[in-house]
Amino acid sequence: MTQSFLFDRRVNSLAGTATLAGEIASLLKPGDIIALGGTLGSGKTAFARALVRHLAEEDIDVPSPTYNLLLTYDFDDFCLYHYDLYRLESPEEAFELDIDEAFDTGVSLIEWPDRLGKYLPEDHLLIEIKAEEGADEEARIFGFYGGDDWRRRLTKLAEAHNA
Repeated sequence: MTQSFLFDRRVNSLAGTATLAGEIASLLKPGDIIALGGTLGSGKTAFARALVRHLAEEDIDVPSPTYNLLLTYDFDDFCLYHYDLYRLESPEEAFELDIDEAFDTGVSLIEWPDRLGKYLPEDHLLIEIKAEEGADEEARIFGFYGGDDWRRRLTKLAEAHNA
């Protein structure tokens, strides 16, 4: 499966990031893999935090898994595995974190997905987050990349943005 550019969305604030994360959270199902790309400080953890809070339907504490590498959240329909792979020294280390089980049965939310190398499944959704130069410090551009399944699932989200 080939990933291709689907659309991008500009948000002006952390509230806009939370709204976008909530829209994505509403589409998730077991087996989904969301890869969050972007430079250090681009907003990957802010997006992840908002997505988890949307699924929890409350303002729960959602720490960054930077030092743990993995935090899990049990919801009615699936377990969400939140990975921060920044500190991985080799892609194979991810298997010590049960990432293969997460791919099969849960929803995987992965910061620094490039650290997985060839082990990142092709059917993931990549959300590339960039700070917008010269804009408000909370403004971000979210680029969405995926295969045909993600294109179908995100159609309404893309259309709403272009309307």
